[in-house]
Amino acid sequence: MIAKIQILMIRKIKETCLYVNNLDESEDFYVNKLGFTMIDKKEGRHLFFRVGNEVLLCFNPEITKNDKQLPPHFAKGEQHVAFEVPIEDYDATKQKLQQLGILVIHEETWHSNIKSFYFKDPDNHLLEVVGEGLWDF
Repeated sequence: MIAKIQILMIRKIKETCLYVNNLDESEDFYVNKLGFTMIDKKEGRHLFFRVGNEVLLCFNPEITKNDKQLPPHFAKGEQHVAFEVPIEDYDATKQKLQQLGILVIHEETWHSNIKSFYFKDPDNHLLEVVGEGLWDF
């Protein structure tokens, strides 16, 4: 069993970042295929999407690594993000993505028979859809 030590009163991860090479391709993928709502866009710099109660930030790393207003931030390589769906919508979500031509590259069954599946975005980031309850404590 993992010991729980509460040092700060942090309740959740509010935003998650991906660093992308082509903002137009990312916008098309996340808006037109995954159906995310864009909440902010700065040409050549970033796209921000609402995902439930959280935010997915997609940055151009060549711009943000040289940022002077905010601390520089960037990453290279394939990154991972998992999106949660209600258990009852899991199969329909997988089927809809496959109908859109998105290849499911792996499916896993976790504890309590909760499933997840993996696919890639245009920048080859590993995206996952997981049924609700996987990390609920």
